[in-house]
Amino acid sequence: MLKSITATLVFASAAIAPTLAHADEASGLTRAEVKAELVQLEQAGYNPSSDHATYPSNILAAQERLRTQREEAGATAVGGVSGDTSSSGRAITPSPLNVSRP
Repeated sequence: MLKSITATLVFASAAIAPTLAHADEASGLTRAEVKAELVQLEQAGYNPSSDHATYPSNILAAQERLRTQREEAGATAVGGVSGDTSSSGRAITPSPLNVSRP
């Protein structure tokens, strides 16, 4: 009887393991995007290997520096649109259609 219980537990855990090990796809980020973000954070001063004592504050500071850099880059980007609107040239006023109907 003990062998059948053990076999059942082994089979059940083998069947459930892939379900529990499945990655969360809700974030929508690919592995390459996560690695790229980590590289950007490291360039902004974050060091994950020495972040045991100051974890939350260290990564939050690096994220803030990265956000500031992105905002500054967006403000000086060539061809970017600043604000909610853009305009160039003159306004075009629509003219009434001259449609003659029989």
